[in-house]
Amino acid sequence: MSQPAAIDTSQLTAAHDLVEDVVVKARTSFYWAMRLLPAEKRQAMFAVYAFCRVVDDIADGELPGLVKLRQLQEWREEIDRLYAGAARHPIARALAEPMRRFDLAREDFLAIIDGMETDARGGLVAPTMPELELYCSRVAGAVGLLSVRIFGAPREAGRQLARALGEAVQLTNVLRDVVEDAGLGRLYLPRELLEKHGVPAGPPDAALRHPDLPKVCADLAVTAEARFAEAAKLLRGMRRRRLKAARVILVVYRRLLQRLQEHGFAPSAAPVKLSKAEKLWLVLRHGIV
Repeated sequence: MSQPAAIDTSQLTAAHDLVEDVVVKARTSFYWAMRLLPAEKRQAMFAVYAFCRVVDDIADGELPGLVKLRQLQEWREEIDRLYAGAARHPIARALAEPMRRFDLAREDFLAIIDGMETDARGGLVAPTMPELELYCSRVAGAVGLLSVRIFGAPREAGRQLARALGEAVQLTNVLRDVVEDAGLGRLYLPRELLEKHGVPAGPPDAALRHPDLPKVCADLAVTAEARFAEAAKLLRGMRRRRLKAARVILVVYRRLLQRLQEHGFAPSAAPVKLSKAEKLWLVLRHGIV
């Protein structure tokens, strides 16, 4: 790796201000987890989240598909510059020190872009379960791999945790966003479960109208819960203090999955969300402070 290019203090300050602004405006559940980290780890996670946010906004934006793919390719090139010590974009500049300090892997950033390219091309429609697992590993598992390096998890156990918790979180997002995704022409529910319950595999709006769609969602929720349980078991074997942020993510998203199950996955129901107060209550209840 080449020596990093010098960045003046004003550039670095502006970069850190930008990534924090991105995180605060996103009002994500991850913000509660990141708030618990020591300053240097919090700053690193803000930078990782800001990167994820900007490439996700490209993939889900209203620009033509070819423009999205070109912009994502530009981010691939920016990641190459980051690892060559010549980052140009403020968010990449904010990633430079975390990349070195926490030994963040280039392939994890590129895997996230791979996942965003799937969405930029129109997203998945009734993928097979292996295809869905690959998508989850890219858009969530790779984020988890970057995160556990920052948190300080043991390497192999951390990789297992990243994969289990990343898949659980992404499957929960899939279940939460079925209606919203259908409006974008996407259907992330696995083909095997759709066929099991006689739900058409496409187009998405036809699946939404089928009376047995909630059964598909309920089955996928069982898989998500199993992955949450696996992640919880792994966390119990790690240093409690170091992995507080991961525990916040687990308890908040696991509660969201439970709430979705309680509502029965009815497509006509109002979107299921957790309030800011409930997230705080979960953190306090589980002693994650």
